[in-house]
Amino acid sequence: MAGFVSFVGSGPGDPELLTLKAVNRLKQADAVLFDDLSSGPILAHARAGADLVSVGKRAGRASPKQDHVSRLLLEYAQTDQRVVRLKSGDSGIFGRLEEELGALREAGIPYEIIPGVPSAIAAAAAAGIPLTRRLTARRVQFVTGHDISGQLPQDLNLPALTDPTATTVVFMGKRTFPELYRLLNAHGLSADTPALLAEDVSGPQQRLTRCSIAALADRLENTISDAPALVLYGPLAVF
Repeated sequence: MAGFVSFVGSGPGDPELLTLKAVNRLKQADAVLFDDLSSGPILAHARAGADLVSVGKRAGRASPKQDHVSRLLLEYAQTDQRVVRLKSGDSGIFGRLEEELGALREAGIPYEIIPGVPSAIAAAAAAGIPLTRRLTARRVQFVTGHDISGQLPQDLNLPALTDPTATTVVFMGKRTFPELYRLLNAHGLSADTPALLAEDVSGPQQRLTRCSIAALADRLENTISDAPALVLYGPLAVF
């Protein structure tokens, strides 16, 4: 079997943030199965004639089921094709990488994982802030804002999420953030904690909103855009 799958992290959306290795694999691929946020100009690097298949998932929209995505990977690879599974950000961060790897391992199909720029890192860079700060932000934690049902996860580690010396990044959490804020505040996190809403990071409609965690919760309680977004909170640097 000559089929091979490359899991490629496409970064947050700006094609200039692709790695050289990612571009190389796109140019070689017979098929590219891409996430919604990995479409657009990034796909211009794909080889002419390659199959381009959208398998992206977005909250509130009809999306392919995970078993369908895994089955497509197998079908392409089992016909001796070079496949790129193009994932937004870095494929190992809330990218459902494990399910797809499991399907390939069970079928004996070789693969590689090519890291990409995580959207959280791109958001901090766009805002001009460090995610760690000597003495005040000793660690960074990434969490998801919703579970498989789209609701706020019930097994949150609230002592960790209310640690005033940690920078917290909430992925896919715009709709559930007001509820999360109420839990955080009830467990001791100050309403004045700095927060950043980063929408369409590195994209043409990028928007960065700085405010307190309480003000952000109030904003998202009343107005939610369709733009992909991250929420960062904690001892964020303010210049």
